[in-house]
Formats: sequence, C-alpha cells, structure tokens
Amino acid sequence: MTMQAIGINGITGRMGRLIAAAVTDHTDCQLVGGLSRQAFTEVNGLPADLRALDLDPTTLHQDPAALCATAEVIIDFSLPPATMALAEVARATGTGLVIGTTGLSAREEDRLAALAADGLACVFAPNMGLGINVLLALVARAARALDPAFDIEIVEMHHGGKVDAPSGTALGLGRAAAAGRDIDLADAAVRSRDGHTGARVPGSIGFATLRGGDVVGEHSVIFAGLGERIELSHRASSRTIFANGAVAAARWLAGKPAGLYTMRDVLNLTD
Repeated sequence: MTMQAIGINGITGRMGRLIAAAVTDHTDCQLVGGLSRQAFTEVNGLPADLRALDLDPTTLHQDPAALCATAEVIIDFSLPPATMALAEVARATGTGLVIGTTGLSAREEDRLAALAADGLACVFAPNMGLGINVLLALVARAARALDPAFDIEIVEMHHGGKVDAPSGTALGLGRAAAAGRDIDLADAAVRSRDGHTGARVPGSIGFATLRGGDVVGEHSVIFAGLGERIELSHRASSRTIFANGAVAAARWLAGKPAGLYTMRDVLNLTD
C-alpha cells in the first residue's frame, strides 16, 4: 500500500496537534513533519500530544522548503503571512496544499488564485467540516429560491481568543448567499452597525460577530421576510471535525492537477 506523505504548517498549535493525530489515524497516510515558529531539538520539548505520536523533532522545520521536500501535501492552519509564504514555495516544488487558515485579505486570496493558475494544487476552505459545507450549499440554494425581499443576516460566535472577524466561515456563508442572488458580496456586505445607522439597505447582507468563552464555532444565516423567517444554523462542539475534514481534503488532493479547489469539490457537493 502506498503511503501518502503529509506535513502540517502550524503543527504545534491547537489545530495542528489535532490534525497530526487525525493523520496518524489513517493507515494510508504518513506524518512526515511540520512547520513551527519554534525550533525543537529533543522529544521532551514537544507538546505532550505530539510526543505521544512518536514524532521525530528533527522533522519539525522553520523553512517551508524543508517540509516541501518531504511532503506530498501540506495541511496549513496557521496565519496569513505564513500561509502565503508556504504557498509560494509549494507552487515551486509541486507540493499540494490544504489551507484552513482564515483572515486572508482580498489581495492574498487573489495571489492564491494566481498561484493555483500557475501550478499549485490547493484546497482552500474557511471551514473543513462536512456539516458547514452542506450548510454553504443550502444557503446558496435558499438565497436563489427566496424572493429578494427576504433580508439576509449572518450571526457567528467563536471563543474569545479568535483574532479575525467576521470568521472566514461567516464570510463564506455570505459569499454563498450572494452567489445565490447573483450579486457581489463586496457590494452587499454590512459588517458592523453602530449608532444611528438609518434603515436597513435593501439587498444588503449583514454580519454580527460574537466572541466569548470556549465556543468552537456557531453560525446562523437568517432569511427574514414579512411574516416569516427561515434560520439555517450549524454548531460545532469539537475541533476534531475540522481536523478530520482537513485530512480528507489532503487525501483527496493527492494526484489532482493544479487548481484552486474547495470542500465542495472534496465532498462532491453540487447544486
């Protein structure tokens, strides 16, 4: 049986450690190392859950090129600057990339698309969970089916340590709703309201952001009409759903041609 060599960018972080465990749960996958801002020389210096995986500290690198030399696919849950630096190297080396990092700017997303057009095979998704990707498809379908008089509002909540807002998933839901109405989210989005804002702008898509506690992730899309309201929601209670989805994406990406893919491609979700 051929083993798929998988690396992880951000391997010592909370999500990186979960992904490492998920990789080792698959007999057809091999964890070949990761990228970390911190250098490790001894096993005892590793986080306990990585020590439990018998991970060799010499396979943890600070240089993306070193990991790209051994990994067929790298799963990235880090920060936008690290993600973009890795993407540049991965395109040059032909290494596949699964990106779950959120908070990329429009310019960074455009650069990622350009790299995919120039040889990078990449799955880019703000949320790797099966349920949320089904929700994305449902939101697009509902927006397409409902009269434009239905107002669209998106509410999300995450733990107090999350640094970007709205969440990448919330923005993805906004894009799905906008696509269903054949409009551009950049023209329709209202990301905050404060003070005397005046009446709601018809056709806009509003966002509300909540932060607190240890909430893994909650998202609701509200279609509010006159006399009725539809709410489509997803609540994540464990981060393992994101880790398992990321590994599924990495296994799917192996051998795929260059291009910018989403979890809709991985899960074969169609309209």
